[in-house]
Amino acid sequence: MAAKDPKIVIVGCGISGISAALRLFKAGFRHVRILEATENTGGRIKTAKLGSTITEIGATYIHGPSEENPLFCLARDYGLLDPQVLTPENQAMDVYEYPPWVGNWFSSSGQRLSAESMDPALEMFLELTYDTHPSENHEECASVGHFIRSQAKLRTAEKWKDKDEATRQLLLCALSTMLKFECCGSATTSMDEIDLAGFSMYKDLSGVDCTFPNGYEGLIQSLMSELPADLVTYNCPVRCVHWNDKESGENTVTVECDDGKRIAADHVIVTVPLGYLKKHHSTLFCPLLPAHKLHSIQKIGFGTTDKIYVEFESPWWDADCEVIYLVWKDEEDISDRVSDISKSWIKKISVFTVIKPSESHILCGWICGHEAEYMETLPEDEIRRSITELVHTFTGNSAITPKRILCSRWFNDPWTCGSYCHPAIGCSAQDLEHMMEPLPPKGEKSQPLQVLFAGEATHPCYYSSVHGALLTGWREADRLITHYSSISPCGDSNQKL
Repeated sequence: MAAKDPKIVIVGCGISGISAALRLFKAGFRHVRILEATENTGGRIKTAKLGSTITEIGATYIHGPSEENPLFCLARDYGLLDPQVLTPENQAMDVYEYPPWVGNWFSSSGQRLSAESMDPALEMFLELTYDTHPSENHEECASVGHFIRSQAKLRTAEKWKDKDEATRQLLLCALSTMLKFECCGSATTSMDEIDLAGFSMYKDLSGVDCTFPNGYEGLIQSLMSELPADLVTYNCPVRCVHWNDKESGENTVTVECDDGKRIAADHVIVTVPLGYLKKHHSTLFCPLLPAHKLHSIQKIGFGTTDKIYVEFESPWWDADCEVIYLVWKDEEDISDRVSDISKSWIKKISVFTVIKPSESHILCGWICGHEAEYMETLPEDEIRRSITELVHTFTGNSAITPKRILCSRWFNDPWTCGSYCHPAIGCSAQDLEHMMEPLPPKGEKSQPLQVLFAGEATHPCYYSSVHGALLTGWREADRLITHYSSISPCGDSNQKL
């Protein structure tokens, strides 16, 4: 092993790969290289434009923008955030990722509903999601969906007993609206697929979720500006990581690229999305991954959340509106599933968020799960036609016509195979721990830390988030920095990014 200046290869130039590279570079490591399969940096951070308006095809929010969130601190230090986001008041609010948005409500009968009349449904749903934290009373419920439905029926029977039947029915339908939107937060087809105990592994941070006024990619550009320009090799997919490679001389890891090139390394940090790992683990590593790690890759869920940006000539929502809720009047059974996806996939869109500030009039429709996967197979004209019919149904105004749309298609992206991970039924904290374990496993006599793993699906409590991905890049860089500081110091191992 070249103890004084090890060769480190990072697979993937998303936020975790970039943060690992920068941490290592600032600690004095000079033989660091990123291999990126595409021509772009950022991974699942991808900013685009619809006309002149900035849109986020990938990550949208900083969840929990407060001092405890390193992503927020980086963005603040780079000067990428609005001043109002930096106020102590904004950072101190505990909203559990449910910002206090101003909402407009519409029903499938073409009627505008007053926000005040729908508040009981909103309050009930927030109460139910907050109560998903572990409790002795939850033992009969395996999934979040089961818990919310069963508890909603019990609690609404009591709390809404004085309301007339039509009002109760409408409020129950509104709970379906909220449940479908909750699916987008977990990138799942149904909350029935989310483990109730596992759901509480995610740790919320204080602060009202915020966006980047000039786009999330500004953060990537700021980070990349601190790295040498030639550190990244683009359009270089990795075919296989050969570890415990006894034939490679003094280096025990060899990275084999799609073009046949073989790169010798002391350490490889793999940052590919879990969706890609699920699909390619059998060919991406030689020898195969240990059985316990493979089992955890299979147990942790990974799904799709897509966005459909829609531009209109003029707004059909209020000037102060931040979110639009669509309530189907036949969903009083509190359901987040669509019966016939090919015919009714559009019903999965229960919420539009309003893009602000913007001179144009743009909404972002959220869709997830199998319905999102089906949407991705459709031509843009058909998606636009379905969105038009949806708006006509809920506004009762057939004159409203979208100008143009822009869709994300993460499921069919060959390098992501979806959006982000979630705690599927049976998933536990141990599975997330297995995801972050380096190879070879502890106890083996081979060279340690040959293959390390980073990315949002390897964080024990911030999985599915950008700050989680960022922290895992730092974690794996620090693992190597600590390792070499105990052998032969390589720069200042305490230097912070």
